[in-house]
Amino acid sequence: MTAAAVFDKVVKTYPIGLLGRSGVPAVQGVSLTIPTGRVFGLLGPNRAGKTTLLKILLSLVHPTSGTVTRLDAPLSNRQTLGRIGYMHENHAFPRYLSAAELLGFYGGLSGVPSNALGERVTSLLERVGLADRKDEPIARFSKGMVQRLGLAQALINDPDLLILDEPTEGLDLQGRQLLRQVVRERKAAGKTILLVSHVLTEVQELCDSAAVLIAGRVKYNGAVSDLLRDPKTGSTRTLENALARMYQEAA
Repeated sequence: MTAAAVFDKVVKTYPIGLLGRSGVPAVQGVSLTIPTGRVFGLLGPNRAGKTTLLKILLSLVHPTSGTVTRLDAPLSNRQTLGRIGYMHENHAFPRYLSAAELLGFYGGLSGVPSNALGERVTSLLERVGLADRKDEPIARFSKGMVQRLGLAQALINDPDLLILDEPTEGLDLQGRQLLRQVVRERKAAGKTILLVSHVLTEVQELCDSAAVLIAGRVKYNGAVSDLLRDPKTGSTRTLENALARMYQEAA
C-alpha cells in the first residue's frame, strides 16, 4: 500500500530560554504511516503533539531530527504543497475579501489553471451552500459560514491529501453532514484524508485507521475497529471509553 505521508523517528523540540540551550519536547520519536486512499485519524489530548506533526507535514516548522516523506517526496520538495488541502478550525481569512475572491486567491496560490479556476470556484461555492453569498465580504459571515468557506478553500486544488483540523467547529447539523459526505466522496475518488478531531463519533464513523498521541509519543497506531475492541474482554467499546482508558494508563 502506498503512503500519503511517512513519519520516521520524528523528534521536535522547541528551544526555550534566552540562548535556547534548553527545550520543550513536543514530539518524541514518532513513526507512523498515513496510507493513500484512506481516512486516517490523528487523536490525542491537548498538547499531545498533534499540531506539531501537522506543522511539520505542512513545512511550517522543521523537525529536530527524523525524516518525513510527503506524497512520495521529501519535505524539501515544496511542489507537493500544491497537492495538499488544509482546513483549520480557526480561519484568519482577510475579511474584506468576498467568498469568490478568497477562493480565487487560494486557487492561484495552489496552481489551479486560470482557465479552470472560475468554474471550480462557482462549483465549490454551490457545494458548500454559499453560492448566493459569493460576492459578500467575509466580514458578514457567521462562524458556520466561514467554516463552510474553509472547506471550499481546502478543496480548491482538488488535493491528493486533505487535512481536516477540527473541521466541525461551528458547523450546524447540515454542515456536519456535508463534511461527512465530502470525506466519503474524497475517499471514493482515491484521495487521502487526515482527520484531527475531538468529535469522537465522527472519527469512529469516518476513519479506517488512527494514531493516538500522548505526550508526544505514539500510544496506538492501527485500525479503528481494533481500538474499539477491549483487549481484556474482547467486547466492543466506544472510542471515548477506549481513549479514556488509554489516557488514564499513560498518566
